[in-house]
Amino acid sequence: MRCPFCNHEESKVTDSRNVTESNSVRRRRECLKCLRRFTTFETIDLTIQVQKRDGRYEDFRQDKLIRGLDAACRHTRISHDQVRALAYKIATDLMERQVREVKTSELGEIVMKHLQALDTIAYIRFACVYRRFKDVDELMDAIEHINPKDELENQIELSNKR
Repeated sequence: MRCPFCNHEESKVTDSRNVTESNSVRRRRECLKCLRRFTTFETIDLTIQVQKRDGRYEDFRQDKLIRGLDAACRHTRISHDQVRALAYKIATDLMERQVREVKTSELGEIVMKHLQALDTIAYIRFACVYRRFKDVDELMDAIEHINPKDELENQIELSNKR
């Protein structure tokens, strides 16, 4: 790693920490020539392509997933930190599966499975946008398939984490 101050090519790592929200590692470094310290961020360059409904592809972006989850979870008991943790978990699961591409339909189902377990309202909000319900009957059908036992167990788990 080249020093940003003196351009020397050798440095030593003095501290490393994982940065969960960006899937990166923060490293504190010290130049072996001028002894000044600087910070670098290292990320894994594993790009997952998302196949959109119209056939186009775009890079998977965790920040876009967070925005969608935030919209669904607004005014629920799910905090922004929990939204970020969920987005990180979904992104990590995709990377661990070692897939290079995922369809939006599969990604949406993964998100809905997690939201259904966390909060019924967030799940229904996300499902309305994702599934593009045509009428109230489709919405009511989705609501009827919710298992209240799963949500109750997850509410207990959420309250224990606070």
